[in-house]
Amino acid sequence: MIMQLLEERKIYTIEEYLELEINSEERHEYVNGEVNLMTGGTPNHNQIAGNFYASLNFALKRQPYQVFVTDQRLWIPQKRIYTYPDVMIVSGELEFQEGRKDTITNPLIIAEVLSKSTKDYDRSDKFAAYRTLPSFQEYILIDQYKMQVEHYYKTEPKKWLFLEYDAEETPLSLASFEFVINLGELYDKVKFESLEL
Repeated sequence: MIMQLLEERKIYTIEEYLELEINSEERHEYVNGEVNLMTGGTPNHNQIAGNFYASLNFALKRQPYQVFVTDQRLWIPQKRIYTYPDVMIVSGELEFQEGRKDTITNPLIIAEVLSKSTKDYDRSDKFAAYRTLPSFQEYILIDQYKMQVEHYYKTEPKKWLFLEYDAEETPLSLASFEFVINLGELYDKVKFESLEL
């Protein structure tokens, strides 16, 4: 049992992590040497991320933006973190981690669907890590248990504006480009009585 605990606490190099991740059927987050399994999402989590991704992808076709959902790895060099945001938008050309073609470094917008186990991390340390990326301008946190969205966008260096949305007909408008989605559309087919995790 102790050996197993010691193995779980192993500190991995970036190279070890990437080799493990490429050969793994599951996704793992890497935080400064520690590797953590990213648990699967609930139906609500997947529905919300899918609704947001689909609306964005449709709205941005033939425009210089690329939209990714759940499986695109992001590298945050200042914090030595690899992670997989729920939805991520890149403006213009993709910028990759040096020597890689599967790990990007230049998100414009990131959205995370909150779960009970990750909501505090997503709001605090993860947001602080994302803010170290020069391209990052907008952050959307979407509650999966009730209709509530927290929206942060950068107005100038080190200054962020916070907006909150909590009604079905409320339009969520992005600041980086013209895009609006009502919360009713964002939460389409979401059942709030679902089991909370």
